[in-house]
Amino acid sequence: MRKVMSFILIGLLAMTLLAGCGGTEKKKLVVGLDDNFPPMGFRDDKNTIVGFDVDMAKEAAKRLGMEVEFKPIDWNSKEAELSSKRIDMLWNGLTITEKRKQNILFSSPYMENRQIIIVAAGSAIKSKADLAGKVVGAQDGSSSVEAVEKDADTLKSFKEFKKFPDNVAALMDLKTGRLDAVVVDEIVGRYYTSKKSGEYAILTEHFGSEEYGVGLRKEDKELQTKLQKALDDMKKDGTSANISKKWFDADIVK
Repeated sequence: MRKVMSFILIGLLAMTLLAGCGGTEKKKLVVGLDDNFPPMGFRDDKNTIVGFDVDMAKEAAKRLGMEVEFKPIDWNSKEAELSSKRIDMLWNGLTITEKRKQNILFSSPYMENRQIIIVAAGSAIKSKADLAGKVVGAQDGSSSVEAVEKDADTLKSFKEFKKFPDNVAALMDLKTGRLDAVVVDEIVGRYYTSKKSGEYAILTEHFGSEEYGVGLRKEDKELQTKLQKALDDMKKDGTSANISKKWFDADIVK
């Protein structure tokens, strides 16, 4: 009888230990991103996903005690990817808009951005008015499209407004002359054009300012609270500033 009781006690103890281990086990955070969106998230020469937002997400996940996985998605289907739970959050230069707030729970803004107009170097286009009769491009599903569509008069003046799967494809078409101008996030546009010195020009006029935030499912309020604390702590202790300086040579974190 004593042997039977001993086996039972040993079994219960083992179950308790296993349950305890399970409670401390790291969970994985799946971050959805467009992996062709430099410098926020993109693939380097070794095909590794890198970028400002990638570094920010890695640091935040570490502070949350979670593993992180970066999952490239079709940015035009980002809300469907989030709601279907194929990803846990969107962290890739995601602009906070009233329309997106209907389906997405956002962190506080962590960066400001503008929708700039890029043309080829030497172009006769110097203002938004000069876009009349021209072919203009932007990334499909991006806030660039929303910003242009808000300016109905300017949009109507275009010969054509073309949508691309990513900004790099649009800028390539600008370089080859298939586009007259590209509307793009300033952070991305300036990073890309700085690598192609003398090929592009950025107009003074733009299609408005905006703010970036991390997007989560509406019901994930507890995760949002924990993430926000991590972001706030990263700003307070200078970690986000160091990440920003690595990618932008300046602290541009809001």
